[in-house]
Amino acid sequence: CGINLANYLPKRPDRVAIVAKGCDSRNIAVHLLENQIKREQLTILGAPCHGMVDRRSILEALNGQEPLHCEEGDDQLVVKGNGFVQTFKRDEVLQENCAICIHRNPVVYDELLGELVTEQQNVDRYPDVRRIEAMISDERWQFFEELIAPCIRCYACRNACPLCYCPSCFVDESRPQWVGKSIDRTDTRTFHFLRAYHCAGRCTDCGACERACPVGIKVRQFTKKLEKDVLELYGYEAGMNLDERPPLDTYRPDDPEWFIK
Repeated sequence: CGINLANYLPKRPDRVAIVAKGCDSRNIAVHLLENQIKREQLTILGAPCHGMVDRRSILEALNGQEPLHCEEGDDQLVVKGNGFVQTFKRDEVLQENCAICIHRNPVVYDELLGELVTEQQNVDRYPDVRRIEAMISDERWQFFEELIAPCIRCYACRNACPLCYCPSCFVDESRPQWVGKSIDRTDTRTFHFLRAYHCAGRCTDCGACERACPVGIKVRQFTKKLEKDVLELYGYEAGMNLDERPPLDTYRPDDPEWFIK
């Protein structure tokens, strides 16, 4: 399943059960903190996760061959089709967000499905962000221009994101109109920038946006920078603690203030 099931929770009136991996459970925690659903409405079936295989990576490696059957083991993936069998190392074909995930166990659950898995240690989660940070401003601008160039404004990333639950999205507003609906570069750029900012301090890097994109845009390049900044500036990771408010709606006297001086 490529969808983060937490996407279906906001404003549900009934009691529901939901299966949640580590990132899904963190999004559930975000919904609880943002009063989108009540804890007593949920029965959370926690699912420890070893990471999801990246379907696009497999298809690219198969170079046009059609996979018909797949067998998954602890450390390898065997893909079979008409006239071929190809074996992949599992950790080499994981989704990018899964490969760097350090919260594979659910953070909140009522029933646990299986044994807890060993969390990854000493993972460098932001090499790509640092690479972009090291660019001069013109290079960064060009990087993001090329990143979003294929965008067809289908809003699949928004619709798949569990954080995008506004009854009326800013791209659909006409009074006032915040951004045009065209694939003009300015309109496209504005959409991606504003959507990313709306996720600041809330994103769990679940990867639903990238999985949903029909043209393969690395949408996480926007949100990962904000995730890194929130972690470094506020020491906060989204959805890890039901008793801790997100940094953008709280204040602490010991917040580091050097970055706003």
